[in-house]
Amino acid sequence: MFEFVFFILFTPGVSGFFCTSSDLELSYTFCDSSAHYFKFNVTPCSMLNKSVWHAAVTWIPKSDVAFLKIVFTVWYEGARALHWREVLCSGTDDEYSLCGRLKGETIETEFDIKGKRTLFPKGYYTVVLQAFSDDSEENIITCLNFTMIVKQDPF
Repeated sequence: MFEFVFFILFTPGVSGFFCTSSDLELSYTFCDSSAHYFKFNVTPCSMLNKSVWHAAVTWIPKSDVAFLKIVFTVWYEGARALHWREVLCSGTDDEYSLCGRLKGETIETEFDIKGKRTLFPKGYYTVVLQAFSDDSEENIITCLNFTMIVKQDPF
């Protein structure tokens, strides 16, 4: 059984649940106080389902997306569990459709979250997703702070 969940954020300070089930809760906040338009869908809302999560994002960036670097950090019970950096758009031979988009232009994309195959132990996770318009990580485009509560062990 698949569930369809989403959130849309228009104003600063908005937070809440966008996914809740018997084994998982996901909530969000923005790291800054700026107003954003961001929509995120994920199916299924479960850690017990062994399939890949399917995600869709709609986003209106506040600056041109000529260069885009993503920094993804996962904290588990207060300890850093994962830190990953990836340049998605460099301005040359970019493979993602969001690359080259202009400020204010709506970006819609779908993708699979293959990391879902990882077994997550029961507990509290904080996931920080930052997007930068430069390699020095000084010009932040957006920052999302997710809380993931895994309610039961998968093994």
